[in-house]
Amino acid sequence: MKRLQIGHIADIDVKGSRTIQVEQTEIAVFRLSDGKVRAVENRCPHKKGKLSEGMVCGEVVHCPLHDWKINLNDGKAQAPDEGCIPTYETEIDEAGMIYIKL
Repeated sequence: MKRLQIGHIADIDVKGSRTIQVEQTEIAVFRLSDGKVRAVENRCPHKKGKLSEGMVCGEVVHCPLHDWKINLNDGKAQAPDEGCIPTYETEIDEAGMIYIKL
């Protein structure tokens, strides 16, 4: 498994996001209000909306197109909607650097 450094925790606002491109995949990286960082493929399973442009509430991001709610832990859409996107494991080291496992 590949470990990729993607920046510092201070680079992402609380309840904000940033995107990174890894080969053909755009990944959205979110900083939650509790300080955790989550990473998912940057597309809603419904109409491919950019999740990085959505609102974060708890551990869920709301798709900006049709308000689908995607769990940032497992990538699953909340019922009654159905669908799932890839998630990526993240780490934050003692210096605040964020790593994503691919």
